[in-house]
Amino acid sequence: MDSDDIMTKNRLQSMYEDLANHGKGYVALGLVKYFSEEGISDGYSKYETWLNALTEKGSNYTEIYKECVIASPCWMIHREDFDRCGAFNAKIYPEDYDLVFRLYKHNVKCIPSSNLLHYWRDYSYRSSRVQDNYEHDMLLKLKLHHFLKIDNTPSKALVLWGAGHKGKFSASYLIENNVDFIWVCDNPKKIGKHIYKHMLYDFKYLENIKNPQSIITVANHKAQKEIKTYLKNQNMAPMVDYFFFC
Repeated sequence: MDSDDIMTKNRLQSMYEDLANHGKGYVALGLVKYFSEEGISDGYSKYETWLNALTEKGSNYTEIYKECVIASPCWMIHREDFDRCGAFNAKIYPEDYDLVFRLYKHNVKCIPSSNLLHYWRDYSYRSSRVQDNYEHDMLLKLKLHHFLKIDNTPSKALVLWGAGHKGKFSASYLIENNVDFIWVCDNPKKIGKHIYKHMLYDFKYLENIKNPQSIITVANHKAQKEIKTYLKNQNMAPMVDYFFFC
């Protein structure tokens, strides 16, 4: 927690009681609210709404590959679980998101909360805005690293969706790590072309692939809804058969 953030008076008590009621193997959470003298940007406002909606249900891990799903200054955990997951690793950035992945990996469950417990100050020079470690490519690299360790199923055919910047970065990362994949998109200008010596197929090529598992780097919200509908019609399940990375 930054020194200029504000916790509510009941925050520690609320989290302590949640942990006492649930026991070990859980992480206590709370809702957060951004505040700033300069006003809150639309991006941070949407992140706050998205994050709080997950926290109210305790379903934070269901969208872990999109963005950090636990507010870094607003959680409490038993020390034994914290150590079991490897605590913070100062050599990895952002270290809070990295820790959340390891909580997920070790099946530390999120306790639902509808209590506003933390006021999160935003300002133009915060680390997530100005430090290179927080650049989107660093976040994407972290997501890919943990996906390959936690959720990638070697028996499934890995499919990469999207040929924009995130898609190309992901393809480059997979190639560097000797991970085979099939690349699909819906851009007629790119379908049938080769990027990094990999052919790009129309996304419906997925129907010809036996037992696929997809990484989706498509950021457009309308396109994401269409992709979800398409995959649902293919009887594919989120966080098993496909994972949204944005």
